[in-house]
Amino acid sequence: SELIRPYLGSKYKVTEIPKSLIFHMSKHSGPVNEIQWCPVREQSHMLLSASMDKTVKVWDAVDTGCCLKTYSCHSCAVRAAQWSSCGRRILSGGFDSTLHLTDVETGKQIFSSKTEFRISALKFHPTESNVFICGGFSPEVKAWDIRTSKVLRVYKAAVQQTLDILFLPEGREFLTSTDAVSRDSADRTIVAWDFQSAAKISNQIFHERYTCPSLTLHPKESVFVAQTNGNYLALFSAQRPYRINKKKRYEGHKVEGFAVGCEFSPDGTLLVTGSSDGKVFFYNYHTSRIIRTLSAHKEACVSAIFHPVMPSLLATCDWAGEIKIWQ
Repeated sequence: SELIRPYLGSKYKVTEIPKSLIFHMSKHSGPVNEIQWCPVREQSHMLLSASMDKTVKVWDAVDTGCCLKTYSCHSCAVRAAQWSSCGRRILSGGFDSTLHLTDVETGKQIFSSKTEFRISALKFHPTESNVFICGGFSPEVKAWDIRTSKVLRVYKAAVQQTLDILFLPEGREFLTSTDAVSRDSADRTIVAWDFQSAAKISNQIFHERYTCPSLTLHPKESVFVAQTNGNYLALFSAQRPYRINKKKRYEGHKVEGFAVGCEFSPDGTLLVTGSSDGKVFFYNYHTSRIIRTLSAHKEACVSAIFHPVMPSLLATCDWAGEIKIWQ
């Protein structure tokens, strides 16, 4: 992409909040669950989207706003999808209980496997590019190796569903957020795991009686944020014992049962989140104040993500199946 080229050699500039809509992409016929920019800087004009309409799409979301490819390997809603670190493959999992690793160029499946549960979360290991973790409507979370198509490890959580998975830096530990909230207890809402031994490090991280549909890591500091169904973002240390920061809460947006995603800007100054009322909220990470809101969608906005290279480019998606690009 000629638009990205000038930014490739330079350091990431300070994030600017986008003001205007540049593309409105509406080829999906069902809610969009996930969007992700391609992690390879030279190919970061490509945006991946996973939808309830059973498809995964790749878009040129920087130059043209056109859909480049549609992959229809799932027979039910695609709940989670991720680029591989090389940008040549897409891992997807859905409510058909299948996992697929698809070659972006040919559309062929490099790896496919059936699980015993509907999949709702997937994450590649940050340093081992052939390993990923998957969870869903099951008390177990599993680590897979693509090369052998086998399960490496099983993490037993004693919950009903895994909502999100977050690797901590270097990938020795990871967090899962679960739906294990009951009237008498709020432990196991966020569980920390040792990746190698599959041992539980902690299940006493978050004590509020809310589930956390998404987790995100700060790009520079050792902290992570959990989106909560209490309509606020909670801030935690990413070091043991993963204490909550009681002085900072990011409030104002609405979650209301949607799996609303949140993310830090690449420079770490802003925290951005969707909202069930269709808006996007930009918070100052340090002060936790709302800097701006963007009326982005008519339906629930479930994801808002900054471009990894261009400082003001933002992609958003919603429950009506629409994807928008802002600058």
